[in-house]
Amino acid sequence: MNESYQKNERILSLYTRLQRGEVLHKAEEAHRFCVNEKSIQRDIESLRNFLEEEHNNQTVIYDKRLGGYRLDTQAGKLSNGEILAVCKILLESRSLPKKDMDRLLEKLVQCCVPDTNKKTVDKLIANEKLHYIEPHHGVSLFERLWDIGTAVQEQRVLEITYEKMNHEVVTRIVEPAAIMFSEYYFYLTAFIRNIDKKKEFENADDLFPTIYRIDRIQAFQVLPEHFMPAYASRFQDGEFRRRVQFMYGGRLQKIRFKYTGSSIEAVLDRLPTAQIVETDEDGWVVSAEVFGKGIDMWLRSQSAYIEEVST
Repeated sequence: MNESYQKNERILSLYTRLQRGEVLHKAEEAHRFCVNEKSIQRDIESLRNFLEEEHNNQTVIYDKRLGGYRLDTQAGKLSNGEILAVCKILLESRSLPKKDMDRLLEKLVQCCVPDTNKKTVDKLIANEKLHYIEPHHGVSLFERLWDIGTAVQEQRVLEITYEKMNHEVVTRIVEPAAIMFSEYYFYLTAFIRNIDKKKEFENADDLFPTIYRIDRIQAFQVLPEHFMPAYASRFQDGEFRRRVQFMYGGRLQKIRFKYTGSSIEAVLDRLPTAQIVETDEDGWVVSAEVFGKGIDMWLRSQSAYIEEVST
């Protein structure tokens, strides 16, 4: 049996036992294969190089605590840039009370970051964690998000007690359609049952769901009744999300305006359905399909750069 074949046999044996979770000790392996420890060390280096070339998120590390070599899998781990991006996005969202945000970030780092990088990630986000400003509602949302999300998935009717912006409290029976997030808040979109649309709605012919801020749902009950989503042919939450950027109710409308600011990209990113119709030396003429009254507020906030608005 030639030397190359013997080496391949050793490496295959080492890798098989590493995959089973065994810890390998150089002295023991040298005795097992009747070679010196330097040969085992070269086998381990060859195995490391192979795993690195395969990009399979595995490597062989020396574990001081165990006093031997073991297989370290990074499958499911995020890269340094990925985990930093996720943490920054969460912190900037300001969507959770501080205690919930801290707990979520801690679990993300513990579960998704390789041990060698955890301290670095912790340092990179430490300042923002320290100065994190939580939303004023202070409501812990994890459990209700899961329960409401399950009702959406299982097509279960909900009874909710909801506080409106004017502090009026109402009770509604709804068919939940989707959970969405926008600018600090989680929202439930749902179709109301048994309501006088002419009395309660600005547009009695409105075919779109009503939007509820989830932190303002004072109480809810998942009812045993299931519903068939008759709206499925006309409502897709992804398409709806492209048109409702401000989470205010209202009608679906097409708008056209001229933007004279310096960054048309900011407009196109803010309004995903926006298209540039014309361009001249003064700016851009933009058309977009949007849902709700929130667009009116945004246009007023950009009044220094917006001209010739039409719907």
